[in-house]
Amino acid sequence: MTTDRTDHGMTRANSACGTTDGYMPGFGNDFETEALPGALPQGMNSPQKCEYGLYAEQLSGTAFTAPRGQNERTWCYRIRPSVRHVSRFARIEMPYWKSAPNINPDTLSLGQYRWDPVPHGDEALTFVTGMRTMTTAGDVNTQVGMASHIYLITKSMQDEYFYSADSELLVVPQEGRLRFCTELGIIDLEPKEIAILPRGMVFRVELIDGPARGFVCENYGQKFDLPSRGPIGANCLANPRDFKTPVAAFEDREAKSRVIIKWGGQFHETFIDHSPLDVVAWHGNYAACKYDLRTFSPVGAILFDHPDPSIFTVLTAPSGTPGTANIDFVLFRERWMVAENTFRPPWYHKNIMSELMGNIYGIYDAKPEGFVPGGMSLHNMMIPHGPDRDAFEGASNADLKPEFLDNTMSFMFETRFPQHLTDFAAYEAPVQDDYVECWSDLEKKFDGTKGVK
Repeated sequence: MTTDRTDHGMTRANSACGTTDGYMPGFGNDFETEALPGALPQGMNSPQKCEYGLYAEQLSGTAFTAPRGQNERTWCYRIRPSVRHVSRFARIEMPYWKSAPNINPDTLSLGQYRWDPVPHGDEALTFVTGMRTMTTAGDVNTQVGMASHIYLITKSMQDEYFYSADSELLVVPQEGRLRFCTELGIIDLEPKEIAILPRGMVFRVELIDGPARGFVCENYGQKFDLPSRGPIGANCLANPRDFKTPVAAFEDREAKSRVIIKWGGQFHETFIDHSPLDVVAWHGNYAACKYDLRTFSPVGAILFDHPDPSIFTVLTAPSGTPGTANIDFVLFRERWMVAENTFRPPWYHKNIMSELMGNIYGIYDAKPEGFVPGGMSLHNMMIPHGPDRDAFEGASNADLKPEFLDNTMSFMFETRFPQHLTDFAAYEAPVQDDYVECWSDLEKKFDGTKGVK
């Protein structure tokens, strides 16, 4: 096995791990990878002495006694144990990054909300300082619920690292490319892709090109998994082989470094004299990964009626109630519409789930005006919503020939909990005050006589 030193300063494994250079395919697989030959012990996890003078350390993503199919851990072989990657902690403020519960009694979360894209300003912002929380749900301390964020990034993190002890992070870029240098490898991420960063994993975020903006779902509960397909069977939706986990990469660099930790909804910093991204080899099933949303294979009605939007679920984070998610990540992308004698856009409904949507690019079919790329909308639990008048009239009178829904990619963070607006979402973000009026011109068509109106 050879190694490859690249311009980002990390020594990365150069091995044939699949058809995508630098990544290993599969979701939840047990991977093994080494950036130096022979660094990974064989046949055991914790030898008396590791090759290259490395330290063996386990990173656990679940309780030790979790059922085998849910048990997640990774063995790391690193230059220093992670106890050397922290020192004394000091509290710091991140005023725009909020955690649940975060309920302001003077802020009204009941209603239908929509926002224009949050604009970039002149301030230099990293992935951490540029996080802007829009909603929170549940309780970070009891590890249920979520938060939704917008990130604005104008500069790379330099000698600065972050990890969240509170949550798994699902990152959805909307503009600008990012590089996530993690303990276990390097992920390059662009719009139309997503990344999953596990709880407790240290990383640094660099701008490949910018400025960058996107969305983050912060998952306090059980980690994201692929949904059960049921009668769909073994294929379609998000296929496991399309998830890519990076090969091992490490830094052996002496430099004063700042490590920021999110713990219990609070932020802390600690300073060390080296890079903590020093895992030379690893094996396990607890790792960061990325997924190309363009590989999502949607299924739908091929004769009549509109299926529930759950048919578009990419990832689900289960709750204690079977069939009711802590979070679902749902994707609405290009697809054929062929149902006969059917109102094809999403129908009007109220739901026990709270739905926060974001537009990555293009036009969403239920809202042809106003829901723009980079924008968001919120329809909380049991709040009615559905197509506006233009969408309703257009779909009701359309020639129902097969139609390819093109140039569209929107998503939904859906949770069983009410999503509470932050002060930023209510008072600083560019909320569309007239959004609720988009239904005001829906007409009464009923006149007591039978017939299609």
